[in-house]
Amino acid sequence: MNGFSDLGVAVIGTGFIGTVHIGALRRLGMHITGVLGSNAARGAERAAALGVPRAYDSLDQLLVDPAVDAVHVTSPNHAHYAQVKAILAAGKHVICEKPLAMTSAESAEMVELARASGRVAAVCYNTRFYPLNQQARGMVAAGDLGDIRLVTGHYHQDWLARASDWNWRLETDEGGTLRSVADIGTHWIDLVSFIAGARPTAILAELATFIPERQRPLGPVETFAKAGGQASEARHIETDDAALILLRFANGARGSITTSQVSHGRKNAMNWEISGADGSAAWDSEHPDHLWLGHREVPNQVLQRDPGLMNALGSAAASLPGGHVEGFADTFFSLFRAVYTDILAGRRSEQANYASFEDGHYEMLFCDAVIRSAREGGWVDVGGQG
Repeated sequence: MNGFSDLGVAVIGTGFIGTVHIGALRRLGMHITGVLGSNAARGAERAAALGVPRAYDSLDQLLVDPAVDAVHVTSPNHAHYAQVKAILAAGKHVICEKPLAMTSAESAEMVELARASGRVAAVCYNTRFYPLNQQARGMVAAGDLGDIRLVTGHYHQDWLARASDWNWRLETDEGGTLRSVADIGTHWIDLVSFIAGARPTAILAELATFIPERQRPLGPVETFAKAGGQASEARHIETDDAALILLRFANGARGSITTSQVSHGRKNAMNWEISGADGSAAWDSEHPDHLWLGHREVPNQVLQRDPGLMNALGSAAASLPGGHVEGFADTFFSLFRAVYTDILAGRRSEQANYASFEDGHYEMLFCDAVIRSAREGGWVDVGGQG
């Protein structure tokens, strides 16, 4: 194989995020072999709408297609474990949406299967690939901020702010025991751990379900879409609308995060601030082309994303010249570019900075710790961390 166009890629899932994956793959020049929908009719309908040549009738049919080298898993959370196992057993590379699994027992097994397979296995924590987040990682690694002391921030949305809002993630059998933490909170934890070069080893968490009863439409609803006046039924909700979590990091830093899917006006607001002994940095996903840099003795700075002004990590992640805003969809392009470069090489490179299955497993251990802390009312260690 010589280039991306020589690789065949199939996508499982045809909703919002599956469509984002397809757009980024096309931008890379990948050969998209087909999609697998939630059922044959849905798959055929979406394949036609997306201009994809084929809709597979089943996962088995997808996996025996010799044209498929890699598979993207964008299905609901409960399907990840079985689908990824089958993909790896078929000898295909895999890129799985977050969270990796429903439980840490599942994710631990997936890590071992990925190692044994020799295939490239990645988790789609795309926010690492905003170029200024790569810039920040390079700055921390170079010691520009000094020893890291404090890591704070939030991830807030409003798409589930009303009792009439609905999504499959609200169901524990499809989305898991945690919702705001597993869906968006693990994005934040993965990102700040990546930037700071250290993970939380202990946490103190409080979970809140502000809307204990919601109206579930009797028909399908796309992620971020409104139900549109469909007939509905009342459903009791057990998953978290929001969470407040204190953090202790392996390097001695302290931190905090709030997650919310019920904050009116916040569409996709991910924010972090890292304070070190020699300086601070902050970034906000709603203004992704600017990195705030804080100083004490000299004026503060704002670095606009410009490859010519950034460090090696930051400029390598940038795709457009300065002043041409790179956003959400661009992160998938940059992430997939890194993953498929390794797939062409036959293995994950030592310099790879996309999330591995090991990273995805850590996030499941983090979710376990959140649940334990919320139930027990105290600090708990994140399993498997020294």
